[in-house]
Amino acid sequence: MSAVDDQLAAARAELSRVDPPTADRLRAEGALLVDIRPIANRSAEGEIPGALPIERIHLEWRLDPQGDHRVEGFTADTTVIVLCNEGYASSFAARDLKRLGLSQATDLIGGYRAWKTAGLPVQEGGTPAIP
Repeated sequence: MSAVDDQLAAARAELSRVDPPTADRLRAEGALLVDIRPIANRSAEGEIPGALPIERIHLEWRLDPQGDHRVEGFTADTTVIVLCNEGYASSFAARDLKRLGLSQATDLIGGYRAWKTAGLPVQEGGTPAIP
């Protein structure tokens, strides 16, 4: 295994990752879905309705439960499900959010593409990310 594969396995060992149907159920129960894909990906492939677009570069600042620059609508106990294209970058991002104090942070297995393949709701994309 490469170093990045080792790091990915370690990050995922800290998470209770969810598949698309489980993420959809958790979303209906109040979980926050956070889409870290760049706008180019969201524009080309679509978005999950209601997912909060926060590109990876801003993620920790917008989701630090104690931070001055956080977005509204979540607490340290909120289930936060991070998604990317295929579920790799999101694993690292969710691990980092757990380290910030979001104990229920996790990521979507297979990312947006798995969600779409599962036939779950999508919409045309291109929503600007929260800076």
